[in-house]
Amino acid sequence: MSASEEELFGGPLRYDTGWSRHEYAFEGQTLAATLRAFPSMVAGTLRLAARADRRALWTVGAAEVGQGAAAAVGLVLVNQVLGALLGTGEVADRLHGALPALVAGGAVAVVGALLASLSTAATGRLEPKVERTANERYLSAVVAVELEAVEDGEFRRLIDVADLGASSARRMVGQGVSTVNSLLSLLAAAGVLTVLHPVLLPMLVLIAAPRGWGAMRVTQRRYASVMLWVEHRRASSLIGRHLTSRESAPEIRVHGAGAFLLRHFRAMAANAEAEQARLARERAGTELAAAALSGLAMLVTWVALGLLVVSGRVDLAVAGTAVVAIRTGSATLGALVVNLNNLTEESLYVADLENCVARAAERAIPVGGAALPGKVAEVRFEEVRFGYPDRAEPVLDGVSLRVRTGEVTAVVGENGAGKSTLMKLLSGLLLPASGRVLWDGVDLREADRAQVFAQVGLVTQDFERWPMTAGTNIRIGAPDRPGDPATVHEAARAAGAGPLVDGLPRGLDTLLSRVFKGGSDLSGGQWQRIGLARAEYRDARFLLVDEPTSALDPEAEIAAFDRIRGLAGPDRAVVLVTHRMAAVRRADRIYVLDGGRVAEEGTHDQLLAAGGRYAAMYAAQAAQYGPGPQSAGVLPPPPGRTGGAVRPCRIEQVSDDIIRLTGAHLAGRDAPGVARKGVERPSGAHRWPGRRPAGTASHTSEPHRSSP
Repeated sequence: MSASEEELFGGPLRYDTGWSRHEYAFEGQTLAATLRAFPSMVAGTLRLAARADRRALWTVGAAEVGQGAAAAVGLVLVNQVLGALLGTGEVADRLHGALPALVAGGAVAVVGALLASLSTAATGRLEPKVERTANERYLSAVVAVELEAVEDGEFRRLIDVADLGASSARRMVGQGVSTVNSLLSLLAAAGVLTVLHPVLLPMLVLIAAPRGWGAMRVTQRRYASVMLWVEHRRASSLIGRHLTSRESAPEIRVHGAGAFLLRHFRAMAANAEAEQARLARERAGTELAAAALSGLAMLVTWVALGLLVVSGRVDLAVAGTAVVAIRTGSATLGALVVNLNNLTEESLYVADLENCVARAAERAIPVGGAALPGKVAEVRFEEVRFGYPDRAEPVLDGVSLRVRTGEVTAVVGENGAGKSTLMKLLSGLLLPASGRVLWDGVDLREADRAQVFAQVGLVTQDFERWPMTAGTNIRIGAPDRPGDPATVHEAARAAGAGPLVDGLPRGLDTLLSRVFKGGSDLSGGQWQRIGLARAEYRDARFLLVDEPTSALDPEAEIAAFDRIRGLAGPDRAVVLVTHRMAAVRRADRIYVLDGGRVAEEGTHDQLLAAGGRYAAMYAAQAAQYGPGPQSAGVLPPPPGRTGGAVRPCRIEQVSDDIIRLTGAHLAGRDAPGVARKGVERPSGAHRWPGRRPAGTASHTSEPHRSSP
């Protein structure tokens, strides 16, 4: 840990990500243990490759085996050439005798080069397919799991790990091919030496062993250094990102933080450079020791080989071939050790990917189930209870309610009351721990969940803002539909986003992300219209709207609620979850959640008259618009009423005034005794602006506004 890490971060940065499970995996790894694990690693690589492209896999395998055979044949031909050249007779005769072996050796070399080229091409074709197959394998498994699994921290960790496994699977192919190539070359050299003379094989081991030890030692030290300094590199990278990021640019300049961070960046870079120099010195020492031991072994080998030649046990040609085979084998062993180490590391992450896939299968949403009616008319909760594993108390405890098409149902309550969890149960994303959620009498646990999802449309406060075109952002609400531009534009117009789309540089084809060149960005209110257009395009029977305006300013919020009500219809249910009490005043039924239970239910007027939890919440929000403190149970008169003593007013008396004062005429009709300046109410107007009978086009009118 550097002084800069201590000062800036209070210690080394350790991110809790998937790769950390295998830190220091090789510091105690031995060559023997790595060789023992080799068959299982190769088998895993073969399974991945076979899933991706079996033909390419067979091509690579045949090419590598062919190269190994070519190497062995080449050594045999070298022995023949040396035997002919070192024999008796005239030089011309000896050259003529060596010519067939030389020609054959040249042909074998050409064949080996062709096989190497074929293996490279097939490997290059196989690697991206393996990565894509691995990615698809875990992604398709993850998208099919229950929402409860996705929200589980331990399962999220599995996903993080699996994400690393896909790239590791790709690298395993190349490293596996290199490992097999080195191993076959080593076996070829060993086999030839054994045939030439049994004593030559131990000589190869004697020379190659120090090189293998040196390669293993260097690899382990480098790996240990990487793991030791990985936090340092993270910290340095973090500083570099903040020096160039758009978010930190103002303070970098105004506060002069740039020079401060650059000083630490420079100090940390110096520490890293010192570590690299230390590592290079250690590597040089290790390689020198390995070379010295290997050289000593080679000297012993040459002496032994010379004695064999002098004693007549080995002829000169065999000795020459042995020299070539020993040098080839010893050089190959170093590469084999490095490739084995890398292959072992990557195999750990691939095993994590397979573990994620297996766990995802255990927690997958069941396929099939009881069919739902074509047009579900009602969803009913019966004593529903639900809790999360990390909480002692249930989030919902004995909740009973019903949602009908043709009605607007509101769910209100404080933070933590269970509103969002209720919406997830209603949409089929969660299953109750006890009780029942009935879709026209079909229990959610037994229902075909795909059919449940087909009936539901979501608009939430954190709905996805896809970095794609405006048209795609709308069409993704029902991605299986053909996506006719006219239909998409009609959905945008019905949700009040028509002028917005028309005003974009390329209309529906405008990319909504400034991360990419030529992209555009939208304000919160504009994105909210796109979200509503997405819901309109989906045309679901149950539209679930969960705190959609939490990030909007008051005027945009008013317009948003008008648009949401415009999506209501006789064949569609709108379920509205919100903290904004004014937005639910004209709901057909309001449920008040408190502590995971339905504390109250009824219409706005009924709940106010009851003077319970709903009335208190309504009073608390209404009081924010008064000019002074609120007395118990009453509200001060709205601004603009002057003259005479201050007249305390009951909440019921001023509720419409409060809405008028905030400019939110959400009711679509005037409250008794409250005048609306400059607004003429059309005769026969429906209480839900924009609600339409079946078969008619939707419309969204501009929200009514009046001055206080």
